Amino acid sequence: MKLNVNKQRGLWWSLSGAVILAGVIAMALSWNEFKAPLRPGLDFLGGTRLQLERDCRQPGNCDLPIDVADIRQVLQEKNLGANNIQILGKEKQAVAIRTPPLDEASRNDLKDALTKKLGKLDANKSQIDTVGPTLGRQLFTSGLLALLLSFLGIVVYLTFRFQLDFALFAVVALFHDLLVTVGVFSILGLTQGVEVDSLFIVGLLTIIGFSVNDTVVIYDRVRENLKLTPHLSVAETVDNAVNQTLGRSINTSLTTALPLVGIFAFGGETLRYFALTLMVGFVAGVYSSVFIASTLLTWWRERQGQGRGGYNSTVLNSNSALSDASPEEL
Repeated sequence: MKLNVNKQRGLWWSLSGAVILAGVIAMALSWNEFKAPLRPGLDFLGGTRLQLERDCRQPGNCDLPIDVADIRQVLQEKNLGANNIQILGKEKQAVAIRTPPLDEASRNDLKDALTKKLGKLDANKSQIDTVGPTLGRQLFTSGLLALLLSFLGIVVYLTFRFQLDFALFAVVALFHDLLVTVGVFSILGLTQGVEVDSLFIVGLLTIIGFSVNDTVVIYDRVRENLKLTPHLSVAETVDNAVNQTLGRSINTSLTTALPLVGIFAFGGETLRYFALTLMVGFVAGVYSSVFIASTLLTWWRERQGQGRGGYNSTVLNSNSALSDASPEEL
């Protein structure tokens, strides 16, 4: 079955626009609530995070799920009332708490108070981290700088490797993937309390590399087809390139997704949302390479009068007329 991506490009663009619009609305709501487009985690805000889990090996210790009201009561007793509390796990036997930065004595005191309220905690599954606000700002700034430099490097590479319009639409596809991923996590932050940390920035950088690789494969085949089949229209040439590389894109995505599904299911809370970031971004990357970058290139070249074989149709028709003329006419 041949996939005609350019025949319904309006549909592909509309689907992407709807997803991005939902994400932008979520980011606006997040900005109103958190002063940021995403719910920021400990890495960016600074503070102390306690992730505690009950020891269910103790008889009767896990008969009831953890109650947020009990956690909030303990925090208020310690003058730490305004904090982020999130119950974790299907059985609701674990909790993540973020507070202002606490010294070692205060952390131990809070942990002891929570142990009295919740029951015995599993030391192997509990952790306490503290990040200063200055380090949080440095992580955020470094992450943004890394994203900008990666975009700049990609634009320079694609401009030299292909033509400028190829590079432009590849970057548009990258922005599409990032907006979709950030939008999804903005929605999750509002609805599920999902926070982003420094691993989220790492995930975005990985998505950029994966997405541009897929786009380059398609564009490379488009460039070859423009030379091999100059008699075909640009839309037909691009459709052929997409179909010739579609199997490779699907196989690469599936083999990459399988380990990520395993990490998401069994990797623990630290890696779960990192794996989800990559899965969302990789799906968006395959979609944008096939349905966005390729169709935008076709649309642009048709507008430039390069409707056939990537060359101006007037030039092509004149060359055809010359080839059909007799020697006397020439």
